[in-house]
Amino acid sequence: QVQLVESGGGAVQAGGSLRLSCVVSGPTSSTVNVGWFRQAPGKEREFVGGVVHGTAYYGDSVKGRFTLSRDHAKNTVYVQMNNLKPEDTAVYYCATGPYASREKSRYVFWGQGTQVTVSS
Repeated sequence: QVQLVESGGGAVQAGGSLRLSCVVSGPTSSTVNVGWFRQAPGKEREFVGGVVHGTAYYGDSVKGRFTLSRDHAKNTVYVQMNNLKPEDTAVYYCATGPYASREKSRYVFWGQGTQVTVSS
């Protein structure tokens, strides 16, 4: 059984930084690829980034500002978010899938989400 638990959300002013964490547990075969998505009210769930086999990949809206990393010893995937903007306000979810993908339909297990609010 795969479980994901996000933490690290909060409120920050524009230009600030936050680091989100996702603790991942479960079979290695099901947790090879870990992705982050976000969903703002009234909007579709959007791909933020993912990390698979030590390689990170990103959505266009966060490139150059967000950095994903994975610490296998701690079973944790991080997303360091810098230069935050009001449009980054959303609930952020981590999820696992069998291979790298930017499509939410390719992800099988999801965490409960953590709220990020960026004020101008």
